[in-house]
Amino acid sequence: MNSVCKQELSSDRTLDITSETCPMTFVRTRLALDRMPSGATLLVRLRGEEPRRNIPRTAVEQGHAVLAQQDLPDGVTELLLRKG
Repeated sequence: MNSVCKQELSSDRTLDITSETCPMTFVRTRLALDRMPSGATLLVRLRGEEPRRNIPRTAVEQGHAVLAQQDLPDGVTELLLRKG
């Protein structure tokens, strides 16, 4: 997993789940990935330690790739996923 410093991550789609709590954070992420073609990228904006730990792990377990993870100064984490 690459850590990217202050770089704008580009993706096919963006999902903002900064106001969601677990388990809805991964439910919303999974639904977004399910609607995308294989190989497409999804930028997930999330907040909090639990989704920051769980979403990348669960995405990899389900066959997706974590391309980048970036922690922003406002406490938001951006996670770039590629659908498997």
